[in-house]
Amino acid sequence: NRRLFFDQLGFDPERTLLILDEAHNLPSRAADSRSFVVTSDDAHALLAELRDERAGLNTAGFISGYRGSPLGGFDLELWRAKKHLESSKVKFQPGLNEDLGATMVWGTQQPGLFPGATVDGVFGMWYGKGPGVDRCGDVFKHGNAAGTSRMGGVLALAADDHACRSSTLPHGSEGEFESAMMPVLNPAGVQDILDMGLLGWAMSRYTGRWIGFKTIAETVESSASVNVNPHQLDIILPGDFDMPQGGLNIRWPDPPLNQEMRLHQYAVKAAQAFARANHIDKVVFDSPKARLGIVTTGKSYLDVLQALEYLGIDRKMAEDIGIRVYKVGMTWPLEPLGIREFARGLQDIIVVEEKRSFIERQMKEYMYNWEHRPSIIGKYDELENWVLPSTNELTPATIAGVIGRRIQKFHDTEHIRGVLKWMDAKEHELSQPRANFPRVPHYCAGCPHNSSTVVPEGSRALGGIGCHYMVTWMDRKTDTFTHMGGEGVTWSGQAPFTDEKHVFQNLGDGTYFHSGSLAIRQSIAAKVNITYKILYNDAVAMTGGQPVDGTLTVPDIAHQVRSEGVKTILVLSDDIEKWSDKSIFPSGVEFFDRAELDSQQKRLREVPGTTVIIFDQTCAAEKRRRRKRGKAVDPAKRIAINSLVCEGCGDCGVKSNCVAVLPKETEFGRKREIDQSNCNKDFSCVKGFCPSFVSIKGGGLRKRKGVGNAERLASLPAPVVRGDLEQPWNILITGVGGTGVVTIGALLGMAAHLENRGASVLDQT
Repeated sequence: NRRLFFDQLGFDPERTLLILDEAHNLPSRAADSRSFVVTSDDAHALLAELRDERAGLNTAGFISGYRGSPLGGFDLELWRAKKHLESSKVKFQPGLNEDLGATMVWGTQQPGLFPGATVDGVFGMWYGKGPGVDRCGDVFKHGNAAGTSRMGGVLALAADDHACRSSTLPHGSEGEFESAMMPVLNPAGVQDILDMGLLGWAMSRYTGRWIGFKTIAETVESSASVNVNPHQLDIILPGDFDMPQGGLNIRWPDPPLNQEMRLHQYAVKAAQAFARANHIDKVVFDSPKARLGIVTTGKSYLDVLQALEYLGIDRKMAEDIGIRVYKVGMTWPLEPLGIREFARGLQDIIVVEEKRSFIERQMKEYMYNWEHRPSIIGKYDELENWVLPSTNELTPATIAGVIGRRIQKFHDTEHIRGVLKWMDAKEHELSQPRANFPRVPHYCAGCPHNSSTVVPEGSRALGGIGCHYMVTWMDRKTDTFTHMGGEGVTWSGQAPFTDEKHVFQNLGDGTYFHSGSLAIRQSIAAKVNITYKILYNDAVAMTGGQPVDGTLTVPDIAHQVRSEGVKTILVLSDDIEKWSDKSIFPSGVEFFDRAELDSQQKRLREVPGTTVIIFDQTCAAEKRRRRKRGKAVDPAKRIAINSLVCEGCGDCGVKSNCVAVLPKETEFGRKREIDQSNCNKDFSCVKGFCPSFVSIKGGGLRKRKGVGNAERLASLPAPVVRGDLEQPWNILITGVGGTGVVTIGALLGMAAHLENRGASVLDQT
């Protein structure tokens, strides 16, 4: 079935199946044509290559970004599929930081400028979180002004964190893309990601511009049943745009003012013409007597549909009562003819978009000189009420309230009144004072930061980007932080204006390699008294335990900081004996067990200038992974607490800062115990003065006897099949990692997929 499917599309079935199956660890002889899975961003590159191949083009792909600035699990999937991507001429080469990754992508548009090119063009993709977009502003502006190659193209994928779930600030990247004059596409779901990805590369080739591509967790961290036919789209070149002589693509030499002229005078209009020809923006609900229009984009489009469902309004009712809905795919530059036609005859327009007013602002600019223009509300209504806030996330309930009250001006029903009344009551309930118990993140059991982030009495430390950022909410005398790569530089600005003589600065090894080495150079240049604690975890720990790109070892760091002018360098480790060969280090480096951290920090805070401690201990989560995979030795030792001896003082928890040390309620009062399933064998809990610890060497944990599958299945009750499955169902599965939440979601999603039902699964990982 699958071979027939690909043969009908015009592809070599064997080669295509090899790409898809092996890249995603699927059985290569799977019988069901509906059962193969491709991650949406991997599919971008594969589908683009297959389209070009069928068109007779000899093109290749290139993907880069920074793994510490992740877009969901994209880079992890790219690593798994790397050799198979390369067999399809798609190269994945991560950058040492975001802007160097973007610069490599810029370079992919240049082979055709010089002799020796082996391909007709390279379609490039950059990815990164919102802060990475900020960092790349200079590259984006230069690369976009220079342009893309005629058979290449560039997509810049921004992973935006609207609710600040995994960032130091919430962010939306549309404004940064607009500043670089890059057209911006905003997909609403997984199918949109695939379709707009192909349209985006085609637009990039036509307009000669880099294309900004907005993604958020609700789209990127979801799985869905989608159509992966790369030829389902008929991509149309505009017939109503006059291309300037020489076109809009990259060239050399190319004076900056010529680039500006093409960008401002032609490229923006070319993007609008392309969007118009390919119906990237479209009316999804219409009415011959429309009075109210709703303009929306991306995730907010699906939220609007959900809000209308809350209000009991389907497509037929919208047509009857006069509601028109417009889905914007390209949020900048807004295509003017489509939005003008949409707005014709409307009395009111509601613009629903996440974060700041972006589409709303462009619409008001377009319609300012209209003689009969509709009223436009978005973030604020006519009375300056903040109705669709730019903070946090918009919810379907909030959107339903705004739409419902506007609809009541010309159409009122008992259902709408009931929904709005219920929402008002709910809002009132939520506004009441209540206990708030946030689930605060903490270091893993055995995390090296449990030891490394301690500072001596009378000293304080500064935070930065990385796992060690979490110490800012622990009782560790660590306050404030900087952006990535600025670690310690705030002290250079503060030091001249305080009597305080010295601070410590935490700096992760991934951040050091990314840009933090420059911060050390700045501190040396400013001649401030600071001790950098470079936390060598041997992994980009906070975003999934990826390896650091390039070569980075403890001796390398020591040589680098010495060459910058750091005279006093200490190496501390949980296994200091492994550095017995001192010849691989610069002269004068001192070596200590991590137990000496406190005394050595007290010494260094009295040493003038910039000093460095390299704290060498592998990330606990990564160490656990390696032990499970047989890549690291698993010590045949465990620690237990004899509760009859334990006095419950808790000193073991204070000394170790470890979440595997738990309270234990006994008939003699509260004691302590070690959570053996959570323990990563760091053994720092035994540093306290306590006779209750027991070391067990060579023994293993007793495991319960397993229950056979037949026995389990026999006890399962038969499911009750519901009769009302014509409407969509939402299923919420709660839990934390390791309890099967992701697995259950995947099983339900695949079951629906195999029954030819539309399914979407969101994993908040």
